[in-house]
Amino acid sequence: MRIGIISDTHLSDRVEKLPDVLVQGLQGVELILHAGDWVSPRVIELVEQIAPCEGVAGNNDGPDIIDRFGHKKLLTLGEYRIGLIHGDGYRKTTEERAREAFQAQQPDIVIFGHSHIPFQQTIDGVLMFNPGSPTDKRRQPRYSYGIIELGEKIRAEHFFYDSKI
Repeated sequence: MRIGIISDTHLSDRVEKLPDVLVQGLQGVELILHAGDWVSPRVIELVEQIAPCEGVAGNNDGPDIIDRFGHKKLLTLGEYRIGLIHGDGYRKTTEERAREAFQAQQPDIVIFGHSHIPFQQTIDGVLMFNPGSPTDKRRQPRYSYGIIELGEKIRAEHFFYDSKI
């Protein structure tokens, strides 16, 4: 199974499209996971034009997005368990908060956002993955998203680009 991973889109209701390179890069995925801070429900519509999506709400999302997705979920895709959370909060790093949120469930992967910083590291057997942001790179040199392939083993990769047009 090939899954597109995005987070922190921070786009308003006026957005007409997602970046072309993102849309092209997500072609052929079976599912898209969004780790919060959609900001506008319009982003959900745009993502669903590419593939079915699942997500969580972030600290910049309103009641409509919170009601639809909630703040945290544990998904089972094939033989893999995937924790999905935004990762906002106080104390500790974003990665530490995300990892601790699922410690009792022992997932194979934890996908998180919030920091806008691409991150990929296996910690105590759990793949921690932050895709960065495809539209709001903040202090990062490039925009980014991720692809995770679930097969006999987990393969995860970041993809980077310079223009969000």
